[in-house]
Amino acid sequence: QVRLVESGGGLVQAGASLRLSCLASGRDLGTSAMGWFRQAPGKEREFVGAMVRGRSLDSADGRFGISRDYGKNSVHVFLSTLKPEDTAVYYCAAGAPFGAQDRTWTPQWWGQGTQVTVSS
Repeated sequence: QVRLVESGGGLVQAGASLRLSCLASGRDLGTSAMGWFRQAPGKEREFVGAMVRGRSLDSADGRFGISRDYGKNSVHVFLSTLKPEDTAVYYCAAGAPFGAQDRTWTPQWWGQGTQVTVSS
C-alpha cells in the first residue's frame, strides 16, 4: 500500500512563496506519476500539476512548479506569488502515468493533505 505524507503548509502573507513536499512510502513510484491537487472550502478539488519521467502536466496557473526527487520517492510543488484565493488544503497524489497527449490525470493514491492559508 502506498502512503503519501505531505509537509510544508502553513500561514503566509499574500505575495509570499511556499514549497510543499510529499514523501511516498510502501512502493517505489519511479515509474508512476506524482502530483498535487487542492481543495478550497466549498469548492471542488482542483488539479495543480503532476509529473512523470520525461514529461509534466501543468495547470493553467503559471505560478506553480512541480518537481520530483526520484531517489527520495518524493514530489514537491513550489507555490509563488500566493494570493488569498490560493487558500486550500493541498493534496499529494500518485498513480498510473499519464500519456503525452493527456490533459487530465486520475491518481490512485492520496495523501491526507496540508493546509495552506494566505492572508491579505
